[in-house]
Amino acid sequence: MGAGNAREQSRTANRAGVGAFIGSTIEWFDFYIYGTASALVFDEVFFPELDGAVGTLVAFATFWVGFLARPLGGIVFGHVGDRLGRKKTLVITLLMMGVATTLIGLLPGYAEIGVWAPVLLVFIRMVQGIGLGGEWGGSVLIASEHAPRGKSILYGAFAQQGSPVGNTLSTLSFLAISQLPDEAFLGWGWRVPFLASALLVLVGLFIRMRVTESPAMANLIARDQVAKLPVWEVVRSHPALLALGIGACTIGLSATYFKSTFALSWATSTLEFDRSSFLTIILVANIVQIFAQPFGAVIATRMRSWSRAVTVMLLPEVVLLPLMFVLISTNNYGLAMVGVAVATIPHCLYYAALAGMLASRFPAHVRYTGISLCYQLCGTILGGTTPIVGQFLLNLSGSITAVIGYAIFQVLLTLGCMLLLLRRPNHDDRAHTAGPRAAAVPA
Repeated sequence: MGAGNAREQSRTANRAGVGAFIGSTIEWFDFYIYGTASALVFDEVFFPELDGAVGTLVAFATFWVGFLARPLGGIVFGHVGDRLGRKKTLVITLLMMGVATTLIGLLPGYAEIGVWAPVLLVFIRMVQGIGLGGEWGGSVLIASEHAPRGKSILYGAFAQQGSPVGNTLSTLSFLAISQLPDEAFLGWGWRVPFLASALLVLVGLFIRMRVTESPAMANLIARDQVAKLPVWEVVRSHPALLALGIGACTIGLSATYFKSTFALSWATSTLEFDRSSFLTIILVANIVQIFAQPFGAVIATRMRSWSRAVTVMLLPEVVLLPLMFVLISTNNYGLAMVGVAVATIPHCLYYAALAGMLASRFPAHVRYTGISLCYQLCGTILGGTTPIVGQFLLNLSGSITAVIGYAIFQVLLTLGCMLLLLRRPNHDDRAHTAGPRAAAVPA
């Protein structure tokens, strides 16, 4: 009987991990195609009266609107997820994200409806941001809270793997349509990835409906020990965790936007790369991330000290991220590809372990809200502003050196905050040590 229960628990955990991976892949695909489109086409379709670097900067500003909305999604759906359950929340967020993305694909441009085009674009982007703001925390928890003891980072990495796969699918889709003549690309080609989201969402919903509620959440509901107002409890009782968590997420979020949004725009508008060439470079880096990223979860699980694991993973990025910009600036296709691919490895290793480490520091009854606020506020303040700040620094100085300095600052901020965060109590360990009831009782 015990062996049968163990096998069933293992199957349930694996199903939760796969469900988290596929659902988060679809959500990240929806979010990333906007970033790629903002770098390549939105300035001409929605802001044609603004020329050159100014139009690009405004397009990046609409990209950031999604990040502004993500903390709201973290609060709203964190509340729902901490009170009603992880599974129900994830179904809602997937539907919201899919509908919003499809609507962008149907949205007329400035030439058809004038100023209403950018206004509606910003509104729909906000809906996208709210959906993703609620998605990430739920995907991480539905996987990590189903995990066997000692494997929460490994299972949390299932959800994290959705980011590079979603990014790869986004890049592939735009690489394919970038082969079209410019008139077709600007006229209808860029819309195809957005419209394809409708089909992907149907697949994601089918899979998500088959995943069971996480044991930690089911236990809280059964014992009627859910938090009454999770966001207030997080802000009141765990302000230091919140602040450190925001900083600890930084390079895990922003590195992707340094590469796939800012560098894409810089390389194709200021340097000598064409769209297809640099999209191929990003695609190779994304594939490297898909294969390298899971090893971050393995490293963190096998090393006795998570602090040592984080240091080993992140310190090389202090050198490799600046090197990436230097190699791109050579205008050499091969060197740029090597620079972007190699710089991807440190932050993707860290990103795999980030979810499980962050979740372990919050008690189960406010965990959804806590990790969502950390991740989404970081996205708003630091991650989503990366293309805007990068473009501003480039416009201001005329040199990539200032952008390199900003990238180094973000790496060091991430490392310092995570090392301090890991000194805080591990609530997963407490729950396993004290038994099921400890998982439900607020710590």
